[in-house]
This record gives sequence, C-alpha cells and structure tokens, in this order.
Amino acid sequence: MQSPHKPHSCVGLLLAAGYGRRYGSDKRKARLPAGTPLLLASLRAAEAVMDEVWVVLRPEDDLEDLALAGHTRIVRCEHAHHGMGSSLACGVQAISQASDAKALMLLLGDMPWIRPGTLETLLGRAAEDSIVVPLAAGRRGHPVIFGRRFWPELMALEGDQGARSVLARYREAMIPVDTQDPGVLLDVDTPDALVTGVKSPH
Repeated sequence: MQSPHKPHSCVGLLLAAGYGRRYGSDKRKARLPAGTPLLLASLRAAEAVMDEVWVVLRPEDDLEDLALAGHTRIVRCEHAHHGMGSSLACGVQAISQASDAKALMLLLGDMPWIRPGTLETLLGRAAEDSIVVPLAAGRRGHPVIFGRRFWPELMALEGDQGARSVLARYREAMIPVDTQDPGVLLDVDTPDALVTGVKSPH
C-alpha cells in the first residue's frame, strides 16, 4: 500500500536489537493471540503505510528464525548489546547513507497495536525540520518522526541513551499530535502484556 505522502519522503526505522530481559525469553518471536510473531506484526503495521522500512537487528540474528526472511532492509548493529542508543545510531547512519528521505519514523519492535490511521496522521506532519510526537491521554508515545535536520544528533547517541535527550534539546521543533490511540503507549515487556495489551509498569 502506498501512503498519500510523497514516496520515500519519510522512511521507517524499526528497532529490534534489544534483549528484552524483563520478558524472560526472546519476545520478538512470541506470538500474538492471532498467531503472528510480535516483531513481524510490528513490521507489517509499518510496511502497510510506508514504502520503506529498515529493521535494526543483532549481528547474530537469524532472519528465518525471526520470520523476517525476504526483508532486505536489515541493519545489523555490532554494538546492539550496548543499548538502544547504539542501535538507533547504527540504524540512522545506515539510512542516511542510502536514502534521501526528509524524515524517519522511529518505531519499536514490541509495539504492534498502533492504528494504521495514527501512522498516516503522523506521516502527514513529517518535515525535515520538525519532530512529530504522538500523544494519548496527555502522554507522549511512539512512534516519533525525526526530520533529517536531527539525524546527526541521533547518530551521536550511544549506550542505553535513547532519543529523549534529542527531544529535550529541541522542544521548540516538536509537533505534538493528539491521536486518541492507546496503541502509541502500549509495548510488550512481559508475557501478560503480549496477551492483554496492558502497559507494564516502569
């Protein structure tokens, strides 16, 4: 499906190189009630509204084991074990070298319940010099769209430092979008959350 926005003006970056230790096993392969593996469900949701989605994985990951065989835009992050910041920097670096996109949508591999309409709404606000942030019940969620202006900042991240520091540094560039979509807040940290969609306490 080709979305209404200009093709490739915004690409997706799906982070899936984490270890999810709170879950107790590799949650990326855990199956949703409908039978689809968690990571694949999150990827399909993104691919339904974007022409180009990149997935960041660990160096040793087996694509068939993760049900991702055939997906060519894979980034293997050598420093994935250092944390989300390292994986994010690795993914943005790869995209910046291969794509002329004006923005990227940062997605997490354990958030499969975001509505397609929400993703389309966010894509409609994407711009090179802005950061688009979804809200639900007054809370900031995911995914976040970063204009290309901010990619150098993302590529400088390391360790377990996520993108919060970039958001804090460029508050004036943030465009909050009220989505009325609880899926922007729901991730999977425990097996119970996989079944119920209930947000795990942090």
